[in-house]
Amino acid sequence: MATCIHLPQLSHLQAPKLSQSVHREECTQCFDNQDSPSGVDVCLTCFNGGCLDTDRHHARTHVEKTGHTFTLNVKRKAKPSKERVDGEEPPAKMTKLAIAEEREEDKYDHTTVVKCWSCENDHGREIPTAVENGQVVSLVQEVMQAMSSARQSEVKAWEEEFLPCEHTLTLEQFATGHIPPSGLAHCASCDLKENLWLCLTCGSLGCGRQQFGGLPGNSHALAHFNETGHGAAVKLGTITPEGNADIYCYSCDDTKLDPELAVHLSTFGINVAKQVKTEKSMTELQIEQNMNYEFSLTGDDGKALEPVFGPGLTGLANLGNSCYMASVLQVLFSLPSFQTRYGELAKNHAVACTVPLPADCVECQMHKIADGLLSGRYSHPSNFSPPSYITLPQDSPIPIFQAGIRPSSFKALIGKGHPEFSTMKQQDSEEFFSHLITVLRRDMHKFKDRSDIDPTVLFSYGVEQRLQCNECHKVRYRVDGADTVSVAVPATEKGKTEDGKPLYEEVKFWDCLEALLGSEALEYSCPSCQKNTIAIKRTKFATFPATLIVQTKKFHLVDWVPHKLDIPVHLPEDDVLEFTEKHFGKGLRLDEVELPNDSAPAAQVPEFNEEVLGMLEGMGFPRVRGQKALLATGNTNDPDVAMNWLFQHMEDPDIDTPIDFGAHSKKSDGKPEPSPETVAMLSDMGFTQAQAKKALRETDSDPERAVEWLFSHPDDMGDEPTSASAGSGDSSTAAAPPETSIPGTKDVPVKYKLKAFISHKGPSVHSGHYVAHINFEDGWIFFNDEKVVKADKEGVHELKKLAYLYVFERV
Repeated sequence: MATCIHLPQLSHLQAPKLSQSVHREECTQCFDNQDSPSGVDVCLTCFNGGCLDTDRHHARTHVEKTGHTFTLNVKRKAKPSKERVDGEEPPAKMTKLAIAEEREEDKYDHTTVVKCWSCENDHGREIPTAVENGQVVSLVQEVMQAMSSARQSEVKAWEEEFLPCEHTLTLEQFATGHIPPSGLAHCASCDLKENLWLCLTCGSLGCGRQQFGGLPGNSHALAHFNETGHGAAVKLGTITPEGNADIYCYSCDDTKLDPELAVHLSTFGINVAKQVKTEKSMTELQIEQNMNYEFSLTGDDGKALEPVFGPGLTGLANLGNSCYMASVLQVLFSLPSFQTRYGELAKNHAVACTVPLPADCVECQMHKIADGLLSGRYSHPSNFSPPSYITLPQDSPIPIFQAGIRPSSFKALIGKGHPEFSTMKQQDSEEFFSHLITVLRRDMHKFKDRSDIDPTVLFSYGVEQRLQCNECHKVRYRVDGADTVSVAVPATEKGKTEDGKPLYEEVKFWDCLEALLGSEALEYSCPSCQKNTIAIKRTKFATFPATLIVQTKKFHLVDWVPHKLDIPVHLPEDDVLEFTEKHFGKGLRLDEVELPNDSAPAAQVPEFNEEVLGMLEGMGFPRVRGQKALLATGNTNDPDVAMNWLFQHMEDPDIDTPIDFGAHSKKSDGKPEPSPETVAMLSDMGFTQAQAKKALRETDSDPERAVEWLFSHPDDMGDEPTSASAGSGDSSTAAAPPETSIPGTKDVPVKYKLKAFISHKGPSVHSGHYVAHINFEDGWIFFNDEKVVKADKEGVHELKKLAYLYVFERV
């Protein structure tokens, strides 16, 4: 092999910093990975990962664009599994001493080689790594030992910010002697020796609640709290030598932090430095539960559903609580507009992309997802076996599923900076759909000269609201833009199951829609007749979208926590919706008189926190940007919140436009805007931010009264439509453009056919599991993360009734 004359240039290359992502697992522009025959080429300058496929050649494209000529080719091969020979004694049972993480080097063999693209600009020339000074060897080791980009984003997302509470900060302890060592200790009220919680006040040991996966528990720790009021407890098996552990405050009913845990444990003879973790934490158990929620993979005849493979039939591997994202992506990329926009039209984007790293480019990552799902290259049987929670009949053949593509870089980018979607917690699929649509629209600002390529216009339509005073009979019309139709589903309990779960009466889908498009009476201060009177508000469609997204709001509040209800909804015959003239609003009629505008309050300049404003200016932000950030985030005293808002809105076209304080005063009626935290709390229940803000304004920012107002006004879309400059990040109710440019059709009647639906299984908004069913030409296909199978006809019929999101295409 010829010696590379460019080797001296390697001395200028630096090892990856802790803050840098090393994309050695897979290409940043497609899902070819280190398990592929050609491996992945990692740039030794910026650590981008590129494939060597002859058609896509993403490694070569990166070299040509950046001039970074040295790469490290990484290949991975699974080590052969050790099979037990017949007659051989099974290995001795392991003693549970610690939960050890399975290391990658224990499962795989890696092959690495340094390449120079200056010597050979088509595939790069391999060069020897064992040079005399060993510098190349050292660099290779640093790259391979650095945390991979996928793992880095995963770890960052799992880091939850637990905070102390008054009960852990002011903890009073009563020394009662040392507790028995691990393995000998047991619950004070029963014989359980695991899932033990130590009261940090008196040292009492009590078992916890029964956990997913069969972990026993009789809730004796909770009973101890109810008897004594001692709130703070630590789970014994989760204590680590670093001083970490599961700490729960029963008084706050939440996970908390104890800054002095080591000191508090020493009271009971526990030396933190000598502890070994022997049990899964609550977070780990929650992950396991959410990943393993069972949707049946067998038909009514008991036979396993048939796995399918090919273009458009690629599964998405669960990254841990990512099923909400997977179900939305599968549905979006079943629509022709998304397939074309981010498939063929984005095929050559990488060559002209101005973003330094493809992992930071929304367009690149959307094309990567489109290519991964639609090409069929990654949709093939693998050695993936069904997890233990899937039970099949003994005579049923075990199906072989896909491994699925892993959308790690996509999730990291789309969730970046978002307080919820940047975490690994389970999220709401409708909220993610709205967030993704907002991100895509902001990204498409760079394609402003090509409005024809925006696929999100599929979902956009106009909502007409008509208000008529009962005294003077004058009217006012307003048209808002929207992307989803949210309908309230009434709950009427008709009995209970054998295990005590409530059963609900079936509700007709059309009844929910008719309720939304109906009329309601409300108190009104009329600007024309100058009276406090009653007005009638009526809602209709101003235009109809090409693709209609309907969210069924099946919520019930338990201690102000939203729980989802399994209320069956009966769809019309053949899954077809037809809207007629009675559902369509035509605006002001010739025989109607328009209400005058409300008298606008005098312009009032808000009092800004000058200290926070000064800090933002000191960071280089113009004063007007700082003021907008403070207004958008509730004018709080937290500069980090305002700064995060600024980073998310740097590219807003009106970011430097002077603030119209008169409009702001009118918007808030002289009152401060509701706090972002309160708005977020209501948004978590499935309401848009516009609805949440209006409810809080109507109830003097009282959260409990606001929830009551929202449930009693299910068809109110909110007085203030969301806009990009408001920084809401919500797309389900967006500021409408002039009426002539509102997307959608005004032609009636208009028919829709059910294309797909997303189902949710689980009791809470932020737990459980999401799956998608999509109707193709050959029938319904069931997408359950990486498992893609032909759906059972009877199963589809029943699951449709319990769907959370419905997707209808105009026909």
